[in-house]
Amino acid sequence: TAGYLLHTTITHKLVFNIHEDDVYWCTADIGWVTGHSYIVYGPLANGATSLMFEGVPTYPDAGRFWKICDKFGVTVFYTAPTAIRALMRYGEEWPAKYKLDTMRILGSVGEPINPEAWMWYHKHIGHGKCPIVDTWWQTETGGFMITPLPGAHTLKPGCAQRPFLGVDAVVLDDNGNECGVNEGGKLCIRKPWPGMMRTMWGDHERFVDTYFTMYDDIYFAGDGCRVDADGDFWLMGRIDDVVNVSGHRIGTAEVESALVSHPKVAEAAVTPVPHEIKGQGLYAYVTLVNGVEESDELKKELIVHVRKEIGPIAAPEAVQFAPSLPKTRSGKIMRRILRKIAAKDTDN
Repeated sequence: TAGYLLHTTITHKLVFNIHEDDVYWCTADIGWVTGHSYIVYGPLANGATSLMFEGVPTYPDAGRFWKICDKFGVTVFYTAPTAIRALMRYGEEWPAKYKLDTMRILGSVGEPINPEAWMWYHKHIGHGKCPIVDTWWQTETGGFMITPLPGAHTLKPGCAQRPFLGVDAVVLDDNGNECGVNEGGKLCIRKPWPGMMRTMWGDHERFVDTYFTMYDDIYFAGDGCRVDADGDFWLMGRIDDVVNVSGHRIGTAEVESALVSHPKVAEAAVTPVPHEIKGQGLYAYVTLVNGVEESDELKKELIVHVRKEIGPIAAPEAVQFAPSLPKTRSGKIMRRILRKIAAKDTDN
């Protein structure tokens, strides 16, 4: 446990530039690892004031988060992309009712943040002044693994940026070779780090089989990723969500970002669906901005929008409107359920 606590303390201190006079708020459920690492251990070990909250961001209204930030003078705010996208649906008038003038750093956690959500977060919550640290890590890693450092990195909307100090991250192809620039592959960690998980209770063999058999003695994270020409890491979603369409590997996160960039879309989830000719196709679930009406014309408009943003190969086979998407308590979209619905596999 000493290594885990060291990892959470150091990452929290450097990534959020924490000082003892900070009022830090992580909106996660305290029962999940984000709550353990970055509501309790990291903030308190660094002497910061850690704000705890139980509830939802839209009750009693969509200004709930921002009212709390103003009331307690929150300086560092850490939340999930799903929460940001949910609040985007209600428009910019809600954060505009509050000062939010104590904020200095914003954070994102849980899944890749869409560039459109990043820009909204930066503009309406950070007033164009607060750096956003989009952190990639897992329950198994104990703490941040890939993240920008505020003031040190040139930020890119939707990009996880660089491995944290001492983290040896690499993107490998199916043969174990390092991928080229912008070539999608599997995200792995080559060397140990202080907070790493070391076994599964009562089933060490399963632990080894899950994380260390894809490549010999290398930790496989289960995520798809690419590294751009600047050496920055872009998460493409879980490997299960990287779709092979007519021989082209497409990250569903990229298609979701294209859909969310449309002004009428608040949130989107894309899953693979079997296709007789292509092998796999793309099935899109879309939640519209409040007040926008569903129509077949809008479905066609969204498909054309994706074609323009990415290319014809990424165009969804179908678009299904959904008033909301199923999520876990930690705010992650339950893609396993959506995949089954798209494939009409609803028996289990």
